[in-house]
Amino acid sequence: MHPIISKTFGGLSYQYYFRQFIFGLIFPAMLFVVQSYGTQSIPISMIIFFVINSLLYPYSRFVYESVVRFVMGENVFILNAIPMLFIKLMTMAMCWSAAILIAPAGLAYLYYHHSKVDDN
Repeated sequence: MHPIISKTFGGLSYQYYFRQFIFGLIFPAMLFVVQSYGTQSIPISMIIFFVINSLLYPYSRFVYESVVRFVMGENVFILNAIPMLFIKLMTMAMCWSAAILIAPAGLAYLYYHHSKVDDN
């Protein structure tokens, strides 16, 4: 595998990527279900967008979780489960819908991080 690809797209652990990828499939599945009740078919451009966002979602989520970890530090908040799950779902939806915009930052960081590790 080319070093750039292995340092970026191969930069996340398989378990993390697979877990986030499965969670990311929730949103295109919901959109396909909603669309199935309509009379028009889904345009091919929309399907391509769904595929790209689903493949990039784990990297987008990685960026989001890294920023939250940086801002929040080691603090823990005790909240009711229902509002917390709603907030989690909204952040997942945000990361999935903007994955094509957010993921390049995560890919760039992974490339930098793995290049630095290889140099040492």
